[in-house]
Amino acid sequence: MVQKFGGSSVGTVERIKHVAELVAKAKVQHPHLVVVVSAMRGETDRLLGLAGQMAPRPDPRETDALVATGEQVSAAMLAIALRDRGVPAVSMSGPQMLVRTDGMFSRARIKSIDRSAIDRALMRGQVVVATGFQGMDDEGNLTTLGRGGSDTSAVALAAALHAARCDIYTDVLGVYTADPNLCPDAKKLDVIAFEEMMEMASAGSKVLQIRSVELAMNHNMPVRVRSTFSDDPGTLVTADDEHIERLVVRGVSHDNGDIKVTVRRIPDRPGVAATLFRGLSKAGINIDVIVQNASEDGKTDVSFTVAKADAAQTEELVREAARELQGGNVEVDHSISKVSIVGVGMRAHAGVAAEMFQALHEAGVNIAMITTSEIKVTCVIARAQVEKAVKALHARFELHAGGKKATSTTPAAKKVSKPKPKTKAKVAARRGKKR
Repeated sequence: MVQKFGGSSVGTVERIKHVAELVAKAKVQHPHLVVVVSAMRGETDRLLGLAGQMAPRPDPRETDALVATGEQVSAAMLAIALRDRGVPAVSMSGPQMLVRTDGMFSRARIKSIDRSAIDRALMRGQVVVATGFQGMDDEGNLTTLGRGGSDTSAVALAAALHAARCDIYTDVLGVYTADPNLCPDAKKLDVIAFEEMMEMASAGSKVLQIRSVELAMNHNMPVRVRSTFSDDPGTLVTADDEHIERLVVRGVSHDNGDIKVTVRRIPDRPGVAATLFRGLSKAGINIDVIVQNASEDGKTDVSFTVAKADAAQTEELVREAARELQGGNVEVDHSISKVSIVGVGMRAHAGVAAEMFQALHEAGVNIAMITTSEIKVTCVIARAQVEKAVKALHARFELHAGGKKATSTTPAAKKVSKPKPKTKAKVAARRGKKR
């Protein structure tokens, strides 16, 4: 069994002691137990702030070396608390567990895990308290996996160790049909499909990090999301089942963490998009929604969204590309948000997007950009209208009452086969989609 405790779960000494009690109980049922911890709540931001005081743009390698200490503190403190309770425990860092990553500091990807050190500790009867969020590149440098990376660490370890399940403990009861802070009648889901959870994570749901869900789906690793402070069973994230697929929309997600970049009047010819996005790709910056206007006088406008955290670097790279293309102005809009509907039942149900657009229209919400996948529709809107949009969509698809059933006579799309379990100890994380 692999358990992961987030920053809110280990935010204080008292909470770490509470987690130690939970782990001690779990050890009775699961003799081979690995516990992954995040840094104490707010610690990563504090450390990043210290780095920022040293230099306007701190060196990425040294910044990773600094922020990785947060997880090491949590792991050591939990191991101390467990030993005080008579539970054999040992803390291990990413390098000690030989978690191999690429060399992209602050957003590294796991390439492999050597389980031998963990196995030795487990065979000695110890609980392994593992640092999340961190690994080591081929040159021995300490690397970090980016925000939410401890979720990815936990699922990767669960897959490498062939665990029965990976439990993610946090400060919420599970996965909800919408953010309860915006939508009071949001309901907790008992079960959700991997694909749905991945789309909700990409659309702004903060419960699980998207790369962790992708890893879980690739390795058919069930993940249970539950609260550290409640006995509620939480939400099971697993492969598709027929019950899930009968529902049209499973949830509404929103994301306030993006900006919109618009490049005006660049040439409308082959290779322009490649030039515009090449620098962003090399910098490891993910692009989400992209819209290109119709050509006029051989010129066009291109708009796209990126994470706020990448705003400064994105603007610099895009202005450089625009100069190379002899384009016009570069405009950055910090006041946008994304709102999305997600559900595997959308594959076989016609008119879902139209129903979404109608609901937003009736709520007086203007749509600036649209992107879709098989099971998700995302609209870029003004941030000031997010709450209104979420409530309108939650009501339109009757999520407060369990959701609308798929009644369309549209032929069902071919069912996606369930992923087969992996048997290799070596775990490779697929790269996130670059659009």
